[in-house]
Amino acid sequence: MGNKNKLEKWAEIETFNNVVQPKTDDILNKNHPLKGKWREMIFKNDSPIVLELGCGKGEYTVGLAKHFPTKNFIGVDIKGNRIWKGAKQAFFEKMANVFFLRTRIDFITSLFGEAEVDEIWITFPDPQPKDRLERKRLTSPLFIERYSKILKPNGIIHLKTDHEGFFRYTLSEIERNKYKLLEHSFNLYEEKIADLDSKTQEILSIKTFYENLFTLKGHNIHYLKFQLA
Repeated sequence: MGNKNKLEKWAEIETFNNVVQPKTDDILNKNHPLKGKWREMIFKNDSPIVLELGCGKGEYTVGLAKHFPTKNFIGVDIKGNRIWKGAKQAFFEKMANVFFLRTRIDFITSLFGEAEVDEIWITFPDPQPKDRLERKRLTSPLFIERYSKILKPNGIIHLKTDHEGFFRYTLSEIERNKYKLLEHSFNLYEEKIADLDSKTQEILSIKTFYENLFTLKGHNIHYLKFQLA
């Protein structure tokens, strides 16, 4: 199964009932039928909604969902062949609190309503290190503005990355905009994690495919969480 090619994976996720693949017209018209109705139409409950943006293979989405069975989790990624792994696992394990959304993160305001989301995780995104690509960073003002439109008041944003430059950039944006920094560490596993409660330690110890690669290379893992209000 690990050798499936992209076309086979794309075909298989069409059979999963836990993957949403929006139509282009609905996105461009900012009028997707699920906007503001994820709890009602997808999860059938009133529990909090947590997004993982750029979820890749979905390890963090699935891991968080196992730790918090009473919360709803949505992994967002444009690459169907990536989300195939997490979607397949959640599908066969019958995890009712996990869904995947195949779309560009640029379009999340077309897919989620005001204050519909309780929490956002950004795990090992492309740091876009070149200055001319700053707007593409997932913690740039452009993206933070989008998050502000879908996050509830005092909703939390988490970031895990191995890229120190991107981490410092995010810290500077938090300071510049007077957001509320709740936690931060430049070396999560050496400096911070031992000081946290056991549940938080378990959550932060979930490792994505990319985190495992970076850890093997000896990279420090940086972590922060903050609120916009």
